Amino acid sequence: MSSAAYPASPDLLWEITRNNTSFLVKRKTGGGVQLSRDPLNLRNVHSRKHSGAVNKQAIGIVPSEKGGISLLTKRKNGTTVTTSYKPAKTSRKSYHNIVNSTAKKGYRADLRGDAVARASALIRSYRKAVKPTPESTPRGAKAKKDAANAASADL
Repeated sequence: MSSAAYPASPDLLWEITRNNTSFLVKRKTGGGVQLSRDPLNLRNVHSRKHSGAVNKQAIGIVPSEKGGISLLTKRKNGTTVTTSYKPAKTSRKSYHNIVNSTAKKGYRADLRGDAVARASALIRSYRKAVKPTPESTPRGAKAKKDAANAASADL
């Protein structure tokens, strides 16, 4: 661990920055909940456990260009590495890549489920909206006659 990247312990850094950080979002509605815009915070909850700014190891999932996802991993020396994944035919392949890349590097196991959930939400947001199905038109002479009678009865 480089002493230049972390001059103080993560607990001390959290105590210093928890009330005044650029990522903090305070809401007066909803019981005064505090949220975070930190890209390395998977749940967007302003807490010590989920803060990517003070933890030595952090994971972030952000959208990449062309409909893919990017995995941000924070190294112990403080640098952030970006790994981009193209949109796959199945989203399970993307989840598998995220879990394997974080597990092999020894990242925090408690963040893997949150990373997969964030990736799932991003992939789901890329889907196009389903067009509403048009009304079925009657086929056949009898069906057309019944439809005409029903339409005239409504008037």
